Amino acid sequence: MKRTLISSGSDFEKRIGYSRALVAGNWVFVSGTTGFDYKTMTIEDDVVLQTEQCMMNIDEALKAAGSKMEDVVRVTYILPKVSDFEKCWPVLQKFLGKVRPAATMISANLADPRMKIEIQMTALKD
Repeated sequence: MKRTLISSGSDFEKRIGYSRALVAGNWVFVSGTTGFDYKTMTIEDDVVLQTEQCMMNIDEALKAAGSKMEDVVRVTYILPKVSDFEKCWPVLQKFLGKVRPAATMISANLADPRMKIEIQMTALKD
């Protein structure tokens, strides 16, 4: 099966050894994505702003893979603070409200204490 690797240009990908997304057949697997602006390598302090940036980062990766938000079938949200999740709902609704993929929310520490949310997705290409 042909595999296509998608990069955001983040230094993390090279240093750790992963891709922002991977296309395998008709599937697109988007790695856990945080609220870093990969062009400037900056991150906002607010969980809602981080969620918005996460979704924009994922949207870019999906497009580069020949997919789109409407093709998402599975999403996993990871937040250090469960109490922050509800604040993110309007942003998630904006991007996925019509799609309504299968979803899971997990509370766990993230690699960098500045990170307030990480989102992973799986999509099926047309």
